Amino acid sequence: MTRPFLLSLALGLLIAATASIHADAHQGNPNYRSEIRGIAPEVPGLRAEVLNYDSDIVLTNDSDRTIEVEGYEGEPYLRFAPDGTVEANLNSPAYYLNTDRYGDVDVPAAADAGAAPDWKVVAAGGEFSWHDHRSHYMSTSTPPQVTDEGRRTKIFDYEIPLRVDGRPAALEGTLYWVGSPGFPLLPFVLLGLFAAGSLLLVVVVRRRR
Repeated sequence: MTRPFLLSLALGLLIAATASIHADAHQGNPNYRSEIRGIAPEVPGLRAEVLNYDSDIVLTNDSDRTIEVEGYEGEPYLRFAPDGTVEANLNSPAYYLNTDRYGDVDVPAAADAGAAPDWKVVAAGGEFSWHDHRSHYMSTSTPPQVTDEGRRTKIFDYEIPLRVDGRPAALEGTLYWVGSPGFPLLPFVLLGLFAAGSLLLVVVVRRRR
């Protein structure tokens, strides 16, 4: 019973380590930091942050205002109501483009920025996160601004247009290059330690027989 158990446990740890690495690959690019500077003009109760390096923007609306996020063609994309309801416009091309980091998707023909919004409830509680191409570098190559990959470097400032009760506003941020922290070795170190421990256990069991 000992050998099958150890084999199953080792296989499970290997799968977990592989899954961890796979998950890291979908959490933004660790070479970058996308940082929110603020919302202009300031709206009390409205706040934003970036998750996973440069991947997702989280907007939380605890104000008594209706907040709209505009898409890439100035169309209504997201709407945050004062009661906490969050809606997405299914006719906004951004709704589909934001499903891929580099916008490499086919946008349905019916998704027309000039069409009347087709709102769909996507969240409650006044908070929603989405991927936005305006807040990260849209290429796999190193930006030309980077002359030393080990030095923090400003890539660009960005603005994501908002409307607050119909009036123009903007979420302002800056994208920085910070360099990669390196290959994630921890899962393999843990796997190696577990394998060594398993081997020691097998030796002990055999000696007791």
